[in-house]
Amino acid sequence: MSQPFVCSKPVEAALAAGRPVVALESTIITHGMPWPQNVEMARGVEALIRAEGAEPATIVVLDGVLRIGLTDEELVTLGQTQGAMKLSRADLAFAMTTGRTGSTTVAATMIAAALAGIGVFATGGIGGVHRGAETSFDVSADLDELARTPVTVVCAGAKAILDLPKTFEVLETKGVPVVGYGVDEIPSFWSRRSGIPAPLRLDTPEAIAAFQKTRETLALGGGVLVANPLPLEDEIDQSTVDGWIAAALADADAQGIRAKEVTPFLLGRMFELSGGRSLEANIALVRSNARLAARIAVARAAA
Repeated sequence: MSQPFVCSKPVEAALAAGRPVVALESTIITHGMPWPQNVEMARGVEALIRAEGAEPATIVVLDGVLRIGLTDEELVTLGQTQGAMKLSRADLAFAMTTGRTGSTTVAATMIAAALAGIGVFATGGIGGVHRGAETSFDVSADLDELARTPVTVVCAGAKAILDLPKTFEVLETKGVPVVGYGVDEIPSFWSRRSGIPAPLRLDTPEAIAAFQKTRETLALGGGVLVANPLPLEDEIDQSTVDGWIAAALADADAQGIRAKEVTPFLLGRMFELSGGRSLEANIALVRSNARLAARIAVARAAA
């Protein structure tokens, strides 16, 4: 049976040679940042990963084809695409079957990375339990994917617009290890602090790679979530962020924004309320996560 995906030539060569590869999602390009900052960010992140000795693999469905690794031309086209689907586990196969174009969320990126044999993935922040989930039952598929798919996900915590205590409680229930990278407190995306203790702590990429390898040896299944705080000089004070989030949530409720449209709406509204500061911090944390993910991937390949 043929592979259900197409790798770019650099990614295919790296995988064949056993060289380190880092998966990257594409929702941040189509739904998380405006043009042209989205492509500038993506190019910068890919260059950073290469500088660390790994090969970047941005994952997306283009006209029904699951692609792992993009050319620069494809990246530019994606950055200007209007109406791309936002793909998770439920609709990844649908987009492929119907010839649609869609960007991959954390869950869909993990699925594709695991299919290709890529063990490390860098993103901004994971999805989780939405505020008010006790009545809406709005919980991201990312949490279930972390419990079932063996990929190490490097992020700056869950997106701050979520109910963070409930999100990490669900991860604990599902047996997903959450590792604070060099910190004892889980970061909250744009801020380094959340008030939530990190269940585990590791201080080097080599230690994280070894932890992942031990889990594989024990056949524990599922992924590892690495919570990497953004650089101190780039963070936004948590109380300031909380004020913007409250205003953005009120706007979303007033406009009847629901389901998959909530996160992109809130991120866009945060950009407006913060005068662009949220976007600057977002780019900084994605770069920081990509750098750490590349170092973990290099350590895995060397083990």
